[in-house]
Amino acid sequence: MANLFSNIFGRVGNLFTGGTPWYKLPKVLGLAKVFRIRKNLREKNLYDTEKVDALSLPPMGKPGAKERASRTVDGTYDDLEQPRMGSAGTRFGRNVPLDKVVPDQNGLLTPSPRTVSIELMTRKQFQPATSLNLLAAAWIQFEVHDWLSHGHNEKENPIEIPLDAADPWQERPMRIRRTRQDPTRPPASTNPVPTYVNTETHWWDGSQLYGSDQATQTKVRLGVDGKLRLGGDNLLPVDPHTGIDITGVSGNWWVGLAMLHTLFTLEHNAICDRLRVEFPAWTDQQLFDMARLINTALMAKIHTIEWTPAIVAHPTVEAGMNANWETIRRSKQEHHSAPYSITEEFVAVYRMHPLMPDDFTFRSFATGIVVEERTLPDVFDHHARELMNKHPLADLFYSFGVMHPGAVKLHNYPRHLQELKRTDAPTVDLASVDILRDRERGVPRYNEFLRLIDKEPIKKFKELSTNKEWVDEIRRVYGDIEKIDLMVGMYAEDPPEGFGFSETAFRIFILMASRRLQSDRFFTTDYNEKTYTKVGLKWIEDNNMRTVLRRHIPTLAPVVDKLENAFKPWQKK
Repeated sequence: MANLFSNIFGRVGNLFTGGTPWYKLPKVLGLAKVFRIRKNLREKNLYDTEKVDALSLPPMGKPGAKERASRTVDGTYDDLEQPRMGSAGTRFGRNVPLDKVVPDQNGLLTPSPRTVSIELMTRKQFQPATSLNLLAAAWIQFEVHDWLSHGHNEKENPIEIPLDAADPWQERPMRIRRTRQDPTRPPASTNPVPTYVNTETHWWDGSQLYGSDQATQTKVRLGVDGKLRLGGDNLLPVDPHTGIDITGVSGNWWVGLAMLHTLFTLEHNAICDRLRVEFPAWTDQQLFDMARLINTALMAKIHTIEWTPAIVAHPTVEAGMNANWETIRRSKQEHHSAPYSITEEFVAVYRMHPLMPDDFTFRSFATGIVVEERTLPDVFDHHARELMNKHPLADLFYSFGVMHPGAVKLHNYPRHLQELKRTDAPTVDLASVDILRDRERGVPRYNEFLRLIDKEPIKKFKELSTNKEWVDEIRRVYGDIEKIDLMVGMYAEDPPEGFGFSETAFRIFILMASRRLQSDRFFTTDYNEKTYTKVGLKWIEDNNMRTVLRRHIPTLAPVVDKLENAFKPWQKK
């Protein structure tokens, strides 16, 4: 019924709006047009890669009572008819036809990813996203770690990028490790369509906290009352070998992730306490499974109706995301034109490293006075734990609340990420890597991407941006308008008013954001009292990011209680 309404609404709205962009229309007409765009994307921009030279796997057994009632550790049995769908170890899908994703091996290095990085990405001066606070940047990485990972890159046979004589890079040529090969393809496969496997579950299931394999989940669980492990200081336990917190996903660790992982571990345990009062006879496993369901649904709600309207601050989007959350929960599980998976194009549009600042200011919540300043390398890896031990959570969250992330634009890439030093791999220029990854994985370049998502391609460089300096730089670097990389095109676009990223990225967003909910039976068919309990549904309904912060950091109440949205700038003392 929800799909039928949105389809009719979208079709009728389209009749009255013609070629006017949706974001320039009144809210009702704009929403109708967005629904129409989403309908077209669902029909034309979902493609299954599982049938591309896949190794045959033995069939899985029928789901038991536990698989029907709760999320599995590896994401199997979310779809009861296709139990492997979206599970850890399955492939990324695509949002463009498979014959359009064959990489141009001859043009893989044209223009040089390093040239693109230096000439177009380098942050000359920090460009803040003043409508957001830094929690918004930490949050999206927190969520992305739930949805996807390509795993560790291949050590052998790296891609070699020739460098100019004046380039200060420490080695020649620059070497970038290739994406991990797909272990589900036969070794002799000659099919040119690239496929890659997600090491995490594709589902919105909180795997960044709970893990996607049994060994990780066992490590993070306390084994008593359904709870996750915390130390006596209410912080996550630390791996003594790495100095990094033990949690479901701890890659690319920094203090922003440490804060959110700690906060929602505390929230999981608070849910367990509430359930134990209501169901005193429940086992540790029953409490854990139910708390995971509730905590995950709350995180999905926060992302849908708080984070999204903050980073895409447009009244049509706010209305649409609220409608998404309300209507999809009353609908049935639906995959539309392809089995559910996270897609490579979704990965591409979520390359938002400019959100990260290079410099951080930490303040006292009590006084507002600056207590410490650090650069990006000094909040990463084991330094995150230094900060968590040194400063109370109230000070850390307040500091993030009053800091701004960077705008997702050209010339705003964190300088420290252009020379990212890592303990477990070689130093990399992450901007060069970002450009190369899209090419390597067959993501179409900008103009072709526009055609494939039913947008008009640009015919002249000047149509790309009103920033004439950027246009001249892009023309000089690329020469050929068809060679512009997707990331460069999206960063150069003039976004609609209130947008934290491009309208092109938004097209994939409106497709995949709805899909993450509607394909998941725990947000649709099984979003009910039988699955979640009455207590669980009420917990989800009654809570948001502000109440979570208030519950676990009550000192913040005087500021948090006045917030319209926890991801928008907090009032500075």
